[in-house]
Amino acid sequence: MKYMERSYRQHFRQEDLIHFQVIVEQTDLDIGIRRERFSPALAEWVKQTVAQYRNQLEEYIARDPVFLHSLAPHNVLPGAPSIAIDMAEAARKAGVGPMAAVAGAFAEHIGRALAKRSKDVIVENGGDIYLRTTRQRYIGIFAGNSPLSNRIALKIQPHHTPLGICTSSGTVGHSLSFGKADAVVILSPSAILADAAATAAGNVVQTSDDLQKAVEFAAQIDNVAGALAIKDDKIALWGNIKLAPLPDEPLQP
Repeated sequence: MKYMERSYRQHFRQEDLIHFQVIVEQTDLDIGIRRERFSPALAEWVKQTVAQYRNQLEEYIARDPVFLHSLAPHNVLPGAPSIAIDMAEAARKAGVGPMAAVAGAFAEHIGRALAKRSKDVIVENGGDIYLRTTRQRYIGIFAGNSPLSNRIALKIQPHHTPLGICTSSGTVGHSLSFGKADAVVILSPSAILADAAATAAGNVVQTSDDLQKAVEFAAQIDNVAGALAIKDDKIALWGNIKLAPLPDEPLQP
């Protein structure tokens, strides 16, 4: 994953924000907030918050191991923590297992907590993003070996945020996908739902002929605002997606 950290993360980092990493075991977040809001104490608070959510989820999985392994929607047990409930609900809408939403869930929960402290927040977790912004932003799209990779960006307007921007790939990364898309990107007001929907839509793509089918599948999921799918040199779009060329210089708002 090191080569990905050196390539794709630079294409969503914003020059007017200060970015810092928070790593707790397998959870690796890249976070951007307003410079005047950052402090070492804030970074430590985020780390402790991530650890708390991880502990809640791990303790829940210990008494409901099906939650961890199911590839289909799963009903949570009474007393499940809020993060598990949110994951299960999003997964049900998309028709996948709850863990398909785990990266988006951490991005969303941490992003919402930070949004109380900074009006501009971006939290990225393995290609899944929670974004709240007061100005126009460009978010670059990484699509592995596709010739479109790192060449186009999503143009995001402030009034469309808070927004989840989540990516699934069958050719990049370690997340489970039954498809072969280079990238399927889903936009939703919920990063948790966007993560689950990206997995579900990504499973549809075996060849470039399936790209339109994938975005049409995503369009049927309640609360999905936009979908983009890339395979090789082909792309399909649906919904509230605005693209722009990715500049060679660091992204400016």
